[in-house]
Amino acid sequence: MMVFAFYLFALGAIAGGLFTVVSRNPVHSVLWLILAFLSSAGLFVLMGAEFVAMLLVIVYVGAVAVLFLFVVMMLDVDFAELKAEMARYMPLALLIGLVILMQLAMAFGAWQASDMAAGQLAQPTPEGMHNTQALGMILYDEYFLLFQLAGLILLVAMIGAIVLTLRHRQDVKRQDILAQMYRDPAKAMELKDVKPGQGL
Repeated sequence: MMVFAFYLFALGAIAGGLFTVVSRNPVHSVLWLILAFLSSAGLFVLMGAEFVAMLLVIVYVGAVAVLFLFVVMMLDVDFAELKAEMARYMPLALLIGLVILMQLAMAFGAWQASDMAAGQLAQPTPEGMHNTQALGMILYDEYFLLFQLAGLILLVAMIGAIVLTLRHRQDVKRQDILAQMYRDPAKAMELKDVKPGQGL
């Protein structure tokens, strides 16, 4: 049963990742991405990392993928123009992909399993420690500086994305909060004495 579940989740993750890239409809692509996340979470459960699996489901499926789906469905994106731009850079993308595949082939060709691998697979966490506690010890003790640097890089990337996409268009009517606060009610409102049976 474990072997069947592994192959089921592995094929689901591969198929989800493949159809995420090749799907023509962006909504379908996001749904395939959700399948890939769920299959990866199943693989983590089989490895005994239930906490990481639940994080993957809650954070990526419950937040990130749903956000992608909302953005794709609510924004009026001209996908024909995006595909035309993508076709222009296709030769460079194929060259980069070929270089990455060659590097992966070289890495797997020189791969050698360690003598301690079998023991670590049999007992991935230290004795008497739950996998959540072991993960916290690794992140916040051994790799604390790298974890904080990764968060700082993500913060800088978020600020950069906001700065790059923030455009002040002249034809958009914006709210002026100071003008609303300092306005004179006597000048802002005018009372009209409307007679019965008459309009304004």
